[in-house]
Amino acid sequence: MIQPFSIARLPRIEFGAGSISKLPSLIAQYGNRVLLVTGQRSFLNSLHWPTLLAALEQAEIGWEHTRIDDEPSPQRVDEAVRQFQGKDITAVVGIGGGSVLDAAKAIAGLLHIGDSVMDYLEGVGPEKPYHGPAAPFIAVPTTAGTGSEATKNAVLSVRGPAGFKKSFRHDLLVPEYALLDPDLLANCSQPQIAANAMDALTQLLESYVSIKANPLTDALAESGLNAVREGLFAWYEGSEEAAAGRSHMAYAALLSGVCLAQTGLGSVHGLASPLGAFFPIPHGVVCGTLVGVATRVNLAALRERDPENPAWRKYARAAEILHRQHYADFGEAHAALLGLLDDWTEQLALPRLSAYGIQESDFAQVVAHSRGSSMKTNPLVLRDAEIAAVLKQRL
Repeated sequence: MIQPFSIARLPRIEFGAGSISKLPSLIAQYGNRVLLVTGQRSFLNSLHWPTLLAALEQAEIGWEHTRIDDEPSPQRVDEAVRQFQGKDITAVVGIGGGSVLDAAKAIAGLLHIGDSVMDYLEGVGPEKPYHGPAAPFIAVPTTAGTGSEATKNAVLSVRGPAGFKKSFRHDLLVPEYALLDPDLLANCSQPQIAANAMDALTQLLESYVSIKANPLTDALAESGLNAVREGLFAWYEGSEEAAAGRSHMAYAALLSGVCLAQTGLGSVHGLASPLGAFFPIPHGVVCGTLVGVATRVNLAALRERDPENPAWRKYARAAEILHRQHYADFGEAHAALLGLLDDWTEQLALPRLSAYGIQESDFAQVVAHSRGSSMKTNPLVLRDAEIAAVLKQRL
């Protein structure tokens, strides 16, 4: 018997090398004035930027432009809304990594109503009900990590001792289109590739073992894990198969976003929220540096308290997918999965937490703020000491 499940709204998807050329015609469906939201340098310094502007001019589409530097804050979103409200923007396009897409998503959601995003952030403001209207939003990722192109979440941060990392979240914020062109990933550096790819892997694995997983998301997560196996190191090492690697990883990141939007995530992302709020550590680095030890802690807790949990079997299946081989029993498969995650963490040179100023004395604060929505869909409830153990093993 397949248990009941629901699938939330998804964007229309355009995937393939060279698909950036479709962007002007997608924009034109909504009108003739677009706000382009990009990062600071990478896309702007590529040949894709002047080519896009020439195509917009040819299509008689006017444009405004703003840049996002680092992880977006509520203040930056509000500033952009004030700047471009009343300029007859008919669509918003985000072209960049997860931070750019999240900022653009929030800007699109508020451009026509002018409210502060603080009015809608979960857990920090009045949490007013959002009714829109949102400006049509097109997401164009230039990294392969967060899967923001497939979700309704705009994650915003305020860093510091009293910081937070919270979501503006609504079905009306789901992009109209997710346009994925693997060619746009060609300028990523090795540290970017490592952090983003391990973010996608973490999202796939956590979605797969989530308490809200269902047969449809399981199939997508398994397909995504296959794609990570095929693409990550070809892209990272810049081998002659790098183009194929970029394609596999763009696909894997997309599926990670689709899955997390339906199932939620787990302990790594539960920790990523306070770590990213209190310390200057990029989200992908948190995921990449913690996924191996968090999986080890989850498995130990499952063995002790809930060995019949579906996650016990799924972790073994993930090992078979990533290693492309069958194992005689769950114990052997789990050991193989943990070995692979440890090896990849080292091969990809993911920094330890201490590189960002995190100390053992900070653990209590981090653990206390880790039990948000992501931790609630972990395969089982972890004890405070178990969460702290995840941090300690990567200090």
